Order: sequence, then structure tokens, then C-alpha cells
Amino acid sequence: MANTLRRITKVFIASSNIVVAIVFLIACFVPYLNPTKWWFLSHLSLGFPFLLLAVAGFFIFWILVKPKWALVSLISLIIGWKSISVFLGFNLSHRFNEEKKQHTLRVASWNVARFVELKKNNNKGSQVRLRMMDLLKAQNADILCLQEFHTSVKPGYYDNIKYIRKELNYPYFYFSYDEDGDGLYYSSIIFSKLPIINTGKLTYPKPTLPEVLLHVDIKLGIDTIRVFTTHLQSVQFRKSDYIRIEKIKNQDDGLIGNSRTIFSKLKRGFGYRGIQANIVKARIDKSPYPFLLSGDFNDVPNSYTYFTIKKGLKDAFLEKGFGIGRTYASLSPTLRIDYLLADPQFFVVQYKRVVNDYSDHYLQVADFRLNK
Repeated sequence: MANTLRRITKVFIASSNIVVAIVFLIACFVPYLNPTKWWFLSHLSLGFPFLLLAVAGFFIFWILVKPKWALVSLISLIIGWKSISVFLGFNLSHRFNEEKKQHTLRVASWNVARFVELKKNNNKGSQVRLRMMDLLKAQNADILCLQEFHTSVKPGYYDNIKYIRKELNYPYFYFSYDEDGDGLYYSSIIFSKLPIINTGKLTYPKPTLPEVLLHVDIKLGIDTIRVFTTHLQSVQFRKSDYIRIEKIKNQDDGLIGNSRTIFSKLKRGFGYRGIQANIVKARIDKSPYPFLLSGDFNDVPNSYTYFTIKKGLKDAFLEKGFGIGRTYASLSPTLRIDYLLADPQFFVVQYKRVVNDYSDHYLQVADFRLNK
């Protein structure tokens, strides 16, 4: 009886190992599949970290129990190495040198979530906004790329452009002034301490949200560089959706109905971002100058969005970071959805994330040097 039970257990574990390995390999293949057609597989990109952990766990188990079975996991890890290599940063951690080196360009990128508050008052939200401004000022960046930026010219509302230009000393900027209500403006923005000599804007087509891809051309010594920033289609989870996710986690009543709502929003997001990713790639490939691209892609590294846009570029986190590099504070500790990418003509000098609870995203800062 004991032998039979042991044999059944081994068969079950071995079968589970094979199933997990197959699903892991499919997840590794997802970045090459356009989500407008293969949206149902795109969900696997979100589960990649857990599949990777499971495959690694099986590998360690079989090494200790029956080494020849470890080959299943080992071969899976080898085949999926490209996906692993964009998910994890393998650089030993180094202290970020706050003092900028000569001939480097410091870029800060942050989804500021409208600076938490739109109307002027003295409540807690106002204090968070000021701390966010102080944090941006402390980075001493040459260029600020901010997503979900909000400003207004109405009395009683914050004129964040005026504040940043005056108090943070960024005289140059480019903003698309997308309407977010009467006299309220919401979009991405680029601030610069260096003169901006040219600008450009591309608005993503419907049915995607009216987000934009902005760029500015800047004189860097005798060279000209281009800086892009963008915010891609979000999933648009509301408070009610987060409640649904908690119910799904707790296996409460209404599991099917709650799951259907969440998956419907994920499906739409995957598809729209796939369209936007193709547009971004086509536009940055036409840049006449060496360029940097920052933004909130709203997608993980193991996605069609990231693979499409990142192809041929340097990821500042992968070049100088370590670990998972989480940039989104909610839902899961595995979500790196904000990026600083560089044309191959740039060298990434250093990179850091500033982890705090001011926004639901973390501030990213990197120093770049243009190779001659």
C-alpha cells in the first residue's frame, strides 16, 4: 500500500512538473504573439513570475530526489532564458551617486497620478503633492518625463506647470494640453533644463484612449538628441474592480461573475496596448537622432508590448538594476510596468528606483552618456 501511494505521488508530481513546464514555455512565447488575436494567452504574461518560481522549485526538488527528472525544468529554463533575462536584473547593487558626472544626462520618469490632488486646500493630499515636488527637485534631473500629469489655469486649482518651472527650475516644457474637464488638463509632459529646439506629438487612434506619444529634441553639446515619453492604455481598474479581485482571491461568492469582469478589462487592455506598441515602435525607429524613451507601458516585461517596443534598445533597469524592479505599488509585487529605454548609442551610467507611497507608481531615475 505504501509503495503504491509513493508511486502515485511520484507520478502526480512528475505530471504536474510537465504541465507547469509546458505552460511556462507558452508564457515565454506570448511576447511574440499579437494580443489582438491571442489575447487569451496574453494573460500568461501576468503569471510568468509564478510559473518561473514553480519551474525553479521543481528543478530543485528533482535535483534532491531524482536528478534525471530535473532535466525537464532545466531545459524549460534554458529555452525560456530570454524571457527570464528581461524579467530579472542581474547586476550587483551599487549605491546611486547623486552627484552627476560630467557629460552625463540625468532623466527622471514618473507616473505622478495627478499629484494626488487637483484642488488647492490644506488637507493631507496637498502635503503629499508638495513632498512629490520636493522629491522631483532632489533628483537634480536634466529632464523630467511625467505621466498622468495634471494642471489647470483655473483659480482654486493647482497650476503644476507654473510651479515646476519656477520652483524646480525647469524653464522648458512640452505638454499636449488634453482636456480633462473645463479648464483642467491631463496628459504626459516633458520638462527640461536644456533648451528644447523642436517638439512633436502623436495621439493614439480610437478605440484606444486619447493618450499621446510626445517627443522633444534637445541640444546636448554639439549633438542633438530626442526624448520620448508616453502612457499606454491602462486596464482602468476602478475601486469596485479591486474589490472584485479581493473576492476572487478569497474565493467568495460571485467568483465567475467577478472573474468575467476582470478578464474583460484585461483583454481590452492587452489588445489596445498591442496596437499602441506597434505605433510607438514605428515612430521611434524613424528618429533622426539618438533617443531615450520613458513611460508607463502598463504592461510587464514578458509581454508583446514590451518586446515590441524594447527590441534593439537598452533597458536602464536591466543594464544597472537588480531583482524584479517593481514599479507599480498595487496588486502584485511582480509588476514592473514603467520603463526607461535607450537607443544603443547611449551608455547607461546608473539607475535607481525611488520607492515610496506618494503615487501608485515609483519614480525612476537614470544617468545616460551619449557615445561618440
